[in-house]
Amino acid sequence: MSLRAHGTVTTAMFRIFGPPGTGKTTKLLDMVDRSLGEGTPPQKIAFLAFTRKAAHEARDRAAARFELDAKTELPYFRTLHSLAYRLLAVKDTQMMRKENYVELSQVIGFPLSASNTVGDEEDVKQTADHPILSLLNLARLKCQGLRKTYDESNLEETWLEVNYVDEAYRAYKEEEELLDFTDLLELFLKEIPRVCPEFELCFLDEAQDLSPLQWKIAKAIDHQSKKFYVAGDDDQAIYKWAGAQVSQFINLEGGSEVLSQSYRIPRQVHALAERIAQRIENRFPKKYLPKNEEGSVEYINSIDQVDMGDGEWLVMAQANYMLSPVVEELKRMGYLFERNGFRSISDRTSLAVNGWEQLRKDKAITYESAKAIYSYMSGNGNRIARGKKILRLDAEDTVTLKDLQETHGLLVGKELIWHEALDRLPDTDKVYITSILRSGEKFNAQPRIKLSTIHGTKGGEADNVVLFTDLSPAATRHTDQNDLHRLFYVGMTRTITNLFVVEAENYDRSYLI
Repeated sequence: MSLRAHGTVTTAMFRIFGPPGTGKTTKLLDMVDRSLGEGTPPQKIAFLAFTRKAAHEARDRAAARFELDAKTELPYFRTLHSLAYRLLAVKDTQMMRKENYVELSQVIGFPLSASNTVGDEEDVKQTADHPILSLLNLARLKCQGLRKTYDESNLEETWLEVNYVDEAYRAYKEEEELLDFTDLLELFLKEIPRVCPEFELCFLDEAQDLSPLQWKIAKAIDHQSKKFYVAGDDDQAIYKWAGAQVSQFINLEGGSEVLSQSYRIPRQVHALAERIAQRIENRFPKKYLPKNEEGSVEYINSIDQVDMGDGEWLVMAQANYMLSPVVEELKRMGYLFERNGFRSISDRTSLAVNGWEQLRKDKAITYESAKAIYSYMSGNGNRIARGKKILRLDAEDTVTLKDLQETHGLLVGKELIWHEALDRLPDTDKVYITSILRSGEKFNAQPRIKLSTIHGTKGGEADNVVLFTDLSPAATRHTDQNDLHRLFYVGMTRTITNLFVVEAENYDRSYLI
């Protein structure tokens, strides 16, 4: 915390170490609740999180408990980008947008792309889709020279190309008077003494993932705060490639607390995870207890050795392409799944199949279902009459089979089952959906099996975890061993009950657990 006396500020952030499943975020939210209950004005509390979702979870919980208006009375529950955007009073028109990158590409004759969102001050983010843009951003987040960042990278583009784009990019932004999202942070850092309010209490979650630039911002905000708590777990620092500098968290001066009881991890998984954690160099030593359940750890050679017919499952690999064989196996077995946030059967397909079967039962369906059905039917007098392919309905309308036949050009009826009626549905989807129905899976249910990279599962958990130990060629050549230890530590600690470790076929491209 920060101690103020006679205009002098002595900073000392208080660290909260939250090993996996120990309830770190819950601890922070309880502290928010306690502070509000003690009479701290809500406008004097800041809760800074890495994701909008996490920030809003904290905000909405506090608002509900104390009957506050989330947006107006808890204005500082945000990401760092969102906080900068609000306090600097930046306008949407001042930010680089996708069309600006297109224009820049045309001006310099070099293909660039980036997708960004500035919906409002609460939804501020950018994703660089081009490796050079990513490198330029990384150098600034790390607060180091571009050439040094380039030399440390595995970028295929030449230094001349990188330097050329950098100079052109800077010149374009200056001429157009535009900011990108790292500009936003850099400007915020300069202006914090002027624009940032004094907080009674400030929380910063997932501190192990902060870049050097973000750490500078955090420390500047600390000077504006009476108490400042940073929470994280250095053993789960897996974003070094994105500029994160975990040593800042480890070496931070001030008091600390280690949450000592995991409510997720069973004994066998905990014992394995502890052995992996001990391989990590430069870590904050900490002990925490597993929950009072044995759990299991099983080593297997292939995904087909696991019966995934029941329960919740999380399947992880170091790289996304390693999950492709799993996708084929799950489809063969007729299991619904989610991969990187996307269902194995699209919402549109689900609406079409379920909608058609509802029509065959003489039930009314929504406009969205009818639209989905028509998207998978041939027009031109085959399934739908000519000129009737586009439905003339309002969003709130419902229709029956008879309505569609008499008014909207439908030429077929309940004599056709879904895979006959939806003639434009790809055959591969028809085969997969048939397998799903035969397996007894609920076709329109939330998938109980999730596939993801290990990076994509951070913060998640499942009763059953399948962890592939294969490493990509790049990981074996360029990745620091400590980074690999942390990555697989994160992977195995998503486990609530059963961990299945899939051993790699190629010993030279395997992480040894």
